[in-house]
Amino acid sequence: MKSIYKTTLLVGITILVSSCKDDLKPNYQYMPNMYESVSYNTYSQAEVFKGGKEGQLPVDGTINRGFEVYEYPDTPEALIAVKAANLKSPLGTLSEKDMEKAKALYEIYCAICHGNAGNGQGKLVTQGKFLGVPSYKDRVINEGSIFHVGTYGLNLMGSHANQLSKKERWMVAAYVMELKSKL
Repeated sequence: MKSIYKTTLLVGITILVSSCKDDLKPNYQYMPNMYESVSYNTYSQAEVFKGGKEGQLPVDGTINRGFEVYEYPDTPEALIAVKAANLKSPLGTLSEKDMEKAKALYEIYCAICHGNAGNGQGKLVTQGKFLGVPSYKDRVINEGSIFHVGTYGLNLMGSHANQLSKKERWMVAAYVMELKSKL
């Protein structure tokens, strides 16, 4: 009696396994989109986007992860407002270690034009590559205006916002004010 059950079970499993085999469609794929993905041409319209647009735009008001908002826009009027507001560094007084780092950052990004002493006689100026780089002694500047110019750039000076973080720009601004006091 047990052998009949065993034989019936074995025949049933054999029929079940052999019924799934199809010689016309070998290698059955359970998730075909993983093997053969739908390709899209660059900048082409696609049905997956709303209205067949070329791509999705971010929601209004979104910012990049890690981006720190700066309240003042990149306008000459904003620079005047920053100077008038006499913005101070949110870092407060820098420690000796932070001042050394600020000096190193200044020497990397600023001294090539402004000079190590802040006198406007950097290597590019002495070689005649750039002319008219100002000395900090002759300028009416404060920490906020230095930060603003470092963030957006001014005249020939480009923005350093992509090389220096917000904290590092404030550190450099404090170091520039120290250089100005020594001139």
